[in-house]
Amino acid sequence: MIRAIRACKTAAEERAVVRKECADIRALINEDDPHDRHRNLAKLMFIHMLGYPTHFGQMECLKLIASPGFPEKRIGYLGLMLLLDERQEVLMLVTNSLKQDLNHSNQYVVGLALCALGNICSAEMARDLAPEVERLIQFRDPNIRKKAALCSTRIIRKVPDLAENFVNAAASLLKEKHHGVLITGVQLCYELCTINDEALEYFRTKCTEGLIKTLRDITNSAYQPEYDVAGITDPFLHIRLLRLLRVLGQGDADASDLMTDILAQVATKTESNKNAGNAVLYECVETIMAIEDTNSLRVLAINILGRFLSNRDNNIRYVALNMLMKAITFDDQAVQRHRVTILECVKDPDASIRKRALELVTLLVNENNVTQLTKELIDYLEISDEDFKEDLSAKICFIVEKFSPEKLWYIDQMLKVLCEAGKFVKDDVWHALIVVISNASELHGYTVRALYKSVLTYSEQETLVRVAVWCIGEYGDLLVNNVGMLGIEDPITVTESDAVDVIEDAITRHNSDSTTKAMALVALLKLSSRFPSISERIKDIIVKQKGSLLLEMQQRAIEYNSIVDRHKNIRSSLVDRMPVLDEATFNVRRAGSFPASVSTMAKPSVSLQNGVEKLPVAPLVDLLDLDSDDIMAAPSPSGTDFLQDLLGVDLGSSSAQYGATQAPKAGTDLLLDILSIGTPSPAQNSTSSIGLLSIADVNNNPSIALDTLSSPAPPHVATTSSTGMFDLLDGLSPSPSKEATNGPAYAPIVAYESSSLKIEFTFSKTPGNLQTTNVQATFTNLSPNTFTDFIFQAAVPKFLQLHLDPASSNTLLASGSGAITQNLRVTNSQQGKKSLVMRMRIGYKLNGKDVLEEGQVSNFPRGL
Repeated sequence: MIRAIRACKTAAEERAVVRKECADIRALINEDDPHDRHRNLAKLMFIHMLGYPTHFGQMECLKLIASPGFPEKRIGYLGLMLLLDERQEVLMLVTNSLKQDLNHSNQYVVGLALCALGNICSAEMARDLAPEVERLIQFRDPNIRKKAALCSTRIIRKVPDLAENFVNAAASLLKEKHHGVLITGVQLCYELCTINDEALEYFRTKCTEGLIKTLRDITNSAYQPEYDVAGITDPFLHIRLLRLLRVLGQGDADASDLMTDILAQVATKTESNKNAGNAVLYECVETIMAIEDTNSLRVLAINILGRFLSNRDNNIRYVALNMLMKAITFDDQAVQRHRVTILECVKDPDASIRKRALELVTLLVNENNVTQLTKELIDYLEISDEDFKEDLSAKICFIVEKFSPEKLWYIDQMLKVLCEAGKFVKDDVWHALIVVISNASELHGYTVRALYKSVLTYSEQETLVRVAVWCIGEYGDLLVNNVGMLGIEDPITVTESDAVDVIEDAITRHNSDSTTKAMALVALLKLSSRFPSISERIKDIIVKQKGSLLLEMQQRAIEYNSIVDRHKNIRSSLVDRMPVLDEATFNVRRAGSFPASVSTMAKPSVSLQNGVEKLPVAPLVDLLDLDSDDIMAAPSPSGTDFLQDLLGVDLGSSSAQYGATQAPKAGTDLLLDILSIGTPSPAQNSTSSIGLLSIADVNNNPSIALDTLSSPAPPHVATTSSTGMFDLLDGLSPSPSKEATNGPAYAPIVAYESSSLKIEFTFSKTPGNLQTTNVQATFTNLSPNTFTDFIFQAAVPKFLQLHLDPASSNTLLASGSGAITQNLRVTNSQQGKKSLVMRMRIGYKLNGKDVLEEGQVSNFPRGL
């Protein structure tokens, strides 16, 4: 059959041969001929390995296992392990045969049964056959003891409750002289320690010294040819013993002290010129890092990892980098000593090693070495591969932003990155650079001159061009007049036409995207006021964009031309220099978080700060899950905002808000409020408006405009208010009626109801204060069990303020026999425009177990 299948030229021929063979096997199965049964099952196993269905032969396995002969049993058990798995119901039928074979007088039959049970044992089989396996751990033959130990490992994995039955038997295996039995015994003890705390304490107390003696004997033993691997005596047993010692020493100072000497001995005596020795050393380092140990031994372990970094084997270097990333939390200074070697790994040809080494270098950076490490990374950025530039530039930008000693150094390093890898730099990085530049008033002249010189050389770097265009538009007069010269720079001569040439080149270059062109148009409009002598040339450049294929560019060109031609009297005030941008506000927006109010019974009002990591020990605290992907939805790839999603309209990616009276908030773009309903109206504080209509696309280009990055924008360029557009959303919410003004009675609502809990809200208004609503929450237990430690939490969007009074009780009686009441006070700053919305989380204990229920209330009465 095998020859016939291998001789097939096509898959169709193979399928035909397999179908014929399967038909013959079915016929023989029906005849129930015991002489050909083992041959048929062997054929079925080969067919199964080719991927064809063989379920019709499963019962043949059971029949062969029940046969008295060893050859038939061997084929039967092999077929059982290959054709069936623990999910098959047929497996239940073999339990009795396995039990009989585990008690068989022939040790080879017992070995077959243990092998099969260790491979396909289910939880039910484990419970039925555990006593037989436990008895076989003490069998006279070492091969049976070894297989019984491995089978026991499978059993306790399937049924951890049985672990305590194997503790004494496993401890007895640790005294074995036979290495095969000893290594399986060590593995069984390791599994018991990880599953059962009582077993861990037992082995820690009774067996630690014996394990240390065994490891010392193996380490100091003479050459044994049957166990020797590359000069190391049984490295597999070495590794198993070290892993078990790691579990025993973790969290226990006494056990750790006992094993300190032997770990130092293994670390110093093991040769590292062969792979077997490196494996033992690595496991030894893992153990040293895990146990409660002194710093001296950890320094030795880190030095071993440093030697690994010089190894030619990529795998060894990779695991060394991984371990050093863990070791840096224990001893930063010891890892710092290998900084040069780690930096060399950043330049490694292997991509995996490069990325891991780069992550480690990022962890090594501090205020003392940031300048040296940044210089090394930027030097390598110039010659690095294109596919690595993105990761490398991102890490450099992160390091520079986090550890920058001064703004001048920050600006210099960021300009170097933009020159070498500008097209790989993400938007938020150059946005942050613009914010820093705007705050460094004494460096405006230096920065615009440095950008001007850089953009002449690296004009193909799109991000560099954008920052240069923005700076020239803002500080072009400083560039031309050489204002703010520093001692470290040489004077340069730049005319007004030279500055405009850079902007014109950016707007006419064929590979400039719409963002760069739009920023260039804004810069030209500003320069038309700063450079009045060449305003006609600037006007001609702007007018040419009236024929652009991009509608946004056409609109900007027409509007800006109107400013230059017909509004000269107010142009200077419209295009005045931007105010200093608030770094703290920008960083909060950049982090993509926003403040929220979380209230509990114990603390009436708890403010959850932006960017604070959730505490794993208190899962009830962060009701909103602000840092989870399911709540904080990322912007869509097309950059569409909430209104576009609502209307199903693609407004394109070329437009940006220019000259708006207030920049849109990043938190608003990502999630207009916590429940994605409603849109805050833009502030109407512009001193002059000339009817410019623009479409904001701040998701893609938050710095494209004159003041997109600013929070309170000056009145230098204003657009027609977009309130009308947002009225589409605000109009969905009811305006306050006359009834609401007089303080009517509101119908109560069922805020939440499940099979076990019901929450009702009743409402009242404070006279003279329509924005504040008093809510009384009534909690009723619908289940037959009493709830203890009852806690109610609520969260609201940022346009609402929430205050919770303490609840009347923290015990909710069963079957509605007693209710809990709690008063809430909600203040709606958008009263009449937006309705109340609330998310709730209810926690309580039921029969000693924590229960958590969540819900959202959006059916509040109108007018609240």
